[in-house]
Amino acid sequence: MGIGELDREAHVPEGTGAGAAPRTLAEALRARGDEGLAGLLRARPDLLSPVPNDLTQLATRAGTRGSVVRALERLDRFALQTAEALAVAPDPAPYAVLRALLTGDEGDPEIEAALPGAVALLREQALVWGEDDRLRLVRTARELLAPSAQHPSPTGLGPTVAEATAGMSPGRVQEIIATAGLPATHDPVSAVAALTELFTDRARMGALLDEAPPEALAVLDRLVWGPPYGEVTANPAPPVRWLRDRGLLLPVSARTMVLPREVALHLRGGRAHRAPEPVAPVVEAARDYRPQVVDSAAAGQAYAALATVEELLKSWDQGGPQVLRAGGMSVRDLKRTAAALDVTEQLAAFWLELCFGAGLLASDGEADERYAPTPAYDDWLDLPAAERWARLVAPWLVATRVAGLVGGADAKGRTLAALGPDLDRAPAPEVRHRVLELLATLPPGAAADPETVYARLRWERPLRGAGQAGQPRPPQPTGGAGYGSAAGAPARGAAGSDDSTTTGHAPGLGTAPDPRTDLRSRLARWTLAEAELLGLTGRGALSAPARALLNLPLAEAATPSDHGGRVELSVAAGRAATLLAPLLPEAVDHVLLQADLTAVAPGPLRRPLADALSVLADVESKGGATVYRFTPGSVRRALDSGRSASDLHDFLAAHSRTPVPQPLAYLIDDVARKHGHLRIGAASAYVRCDDDAVLGEILADRRSTALGLRRLAPTVLAAQADPASLLDGLRAMGYAPAAESAEGDVLVTRADAYRTPARTAPVPVPDGPPAPDTTLLGAAVKAIRAGDRAATAVRKEPAAPVEAAGGLPRTSAAETLATVQAAAMTGSAVWIGYVNAEGAASQRVIAPVRVEGGFVTGYDHTADEVRTYPLHRITGVAELADDQV
Repeated sequence: MGIGELDREAHVPEGTGAGAAPRTLAEALRARGDEGLAGLLRARPDLLSPVPNDLTQLATRAGTRGSVVRALERLDRFALQTAEALAVAPDPAPYAVLRALLTGDEGDPEIEAALPGAVALLREQALVWGEDDRLRLVRTARELLAPSAQHPSPTGLGPTVAEATAGMSPGRVQEIIATAGLPATHDPVSAVAALTELFTDRARMGALLDEAPPEALAVLDRLVWGPPYGEVTANPAPPVRWLRDRGLLLPVSARTMVLPREVALHLRGGRAHRAPEPVAPVVEAARDYRPQVVDSAAAGQAYAALATVEELLKSWDQGGPQVLRAGGMSVRDLKRTAAALDVTEQLAAFWLELCFGAGLLASDGEADERYAPTPAYDDWLDLPAAERWARLVAPWLVATRVAGLVGGADAKGRTLAALGPDLDRAPAPEVRHRVLELLATLPPGAAADPETVYARLRWERPLRGAGQAGQPRPPQPTGGAGYGSAAGAPARGAAGSDDSTTTGHAPGLGTAPDPRTDLRSRLARWTLAEAELLGLTGRGALSAPARALLNLPLAEAATPSDHGGRVELSVAAGRAATLLAPLLPEAVDHVLLQADLTAVAPGPLRRPLADALSVLADVESKGGATVYRFTPGSVRRALDSGRSASDLHDFLAAHSRTPVPQPLAYLIDDVARKHGHLRIGAASAYVRCDDDAVLGEILADRRSTALGLRRLAPTVLAAQADPASLLDGLRAMGYAPAAESAEGDVLVTRADAYRTPARTAPVPVPDGPPAPDTTLLGAAVKAIRAGDRAATAVRKEPAAPVEAAGGLPRTSAAETLATVQAAAMTGSAVWIGYVNAEGAASQRVIAPVRVEGGFVTGYDHTADEVRTYPLHRITGVAELADDQV
């Protein structure tokens, strides 16, 4: 059965309303209930900014290009394919025509079962309106999805015969129908209609193609799934001429031919899409583990993440790298950070962005701007380990900054820097949530196959990340003789040596994006990797704390629709921390000192012990047991922080389960004996020492030449270097100098001396207007209904003509006062024009109850509440018909 035959059917599925069919989208919206309007506003929150005055304005706004593009981008693949099929169907299209375009001649039970839901979704979002015997795609969506030379259809179909022959001479049209074996007509319109009827008649079309040369059928086979355009030479090969003479190929320019839509549909068996996808791809499991194994692995990753963050920020306690003029870190500083953490640069960028997003890291805002930890970092360190983890993952889940973009280029070709601008991508939080929710659809302990996750995401949002909707991709010519192959269809031989052609355009809106460059696919790939680093997943499977963070059931797998309403993220993060806490290793309060000047921490150390030991020793290796090494430099660092040798001996004795080794005790005493023997102060800088022989030894050392030293007194040397350089220079020579103040006291330096001013974490960039809550939806629907009643209320014809200005009634002050006074006495409603203090004009329906002091008080049907209006701001008034309000 062809399209022409289906179009004459009046198939209406059961349940179709028997009332008058709507003539416009506004009428269709007016026929909806409040729940239907609330569903539209919930699905398309951009329509609420600001709240429309009435349903006509809502329908107009729902048809604007920007709003329609946003709505199309949020459709799943089958709903989008349904809209694309409607765009190539007659307008309006019966339900049967739409079904045939999706199922083809052979039918498809899966498509037939899924189609009512897709049509209902398009109706709910006001992309389709009308009864099932007259389905209409909104005009803007049709313009975006319908085929044209500038914007090829995602279906790969071309223009209809009528559209392709619009500029053709009547004589040429008559030649085509004559060659096709049709009788001549009196006008080109009936000739085009006859040709269209031929191409949509399965039997007659089959007989015509049976006469075609095999080479001509090969040409049609290459164009059938699109793109339908091809370039020909000035002297086409015989197979192309055979097709052209019978209208199976129609010229659109001197060198370009197109396959008419009706011919392509016949060759496709009536199907608009090559591969309709009515059912979402299933996320499959790659491996199964015991849930306890997954949770333990995830807890280990969470602990490693906390250790990495602490190591990174502790290394910046005295100030981190400088901020670039354009913002962010330099490539050199990123490499240094990566080397210090012993990770790749991409992973270093992730840890930096994680700290930045959690508010633990920021720039200090000084003239010589540098990065440093924030005061929130000190508060974060005091929290239990599980709560510290929750403070990291909760901001990550909603952050729009994407660390994976670091090292790439922006639209102007500039390299994107870590902690720099232009790293925000609004879809990132949605993708992160959805990836984790898809993992949660598998049984606990099951690790998902990543490719099935990416396929599911591409099905759910096929247009997101594929470029601006409605914008065609540049032409992609294909070389070689004959017509270029359709996307994904291999060429099957050339049509002739003289028929050199290329394809015209690649598919545009709705084309599945390349998973290698598609933003959503890349975000999903980064999400899986980052979730593993943070301990939300273990061995690729979702952990129990991650399920709690997403507010998902823990006992058994469930789809996202199975769980109840969303809770606050902070509450969910607290639940996740509670589940993680027993899985993390307990902090210990002791170390094991060894004779080789090392200390072994058999687990994570408690905070005071860890802080003190990090000053006294250097970390040599990390893992389940951390190894610290004592060196002269680390002991001197502890002495610089204000501790004495006896303090260090007591500290080690109190926290070691083994006796303090003699080599370590000797090391501490030896460094302490030399520490502070030399004093460095600011002159520009000076060195003083009670032992003038030591100063003579320093002056005689050739390594001190760069310091510019000279003797001022037997116990004092002056230097041209600043105090910090002098300290470093003498320490490099093997001495243990101490810095002193102007009063001669030893300066004590602490590792946590520098912090930025209080900073807030970066605010995520919203992906469009926020989703409205139930209260806002109810108020908006109420206001739109009231405004629509006011806009459509029937007014009485006044005795004298009522002048209108800008659609508002215009009456004199005396007439206005008399009319509202009469309405107050009779209890009737009136229609008024009102201009507020900001100069905004509106129309309202009110029932006055009191008029005095230059004000009228009454029940405002538009706002559904009692209000008072100054009479001087009422532009005019008109009575309503008796059957209104």
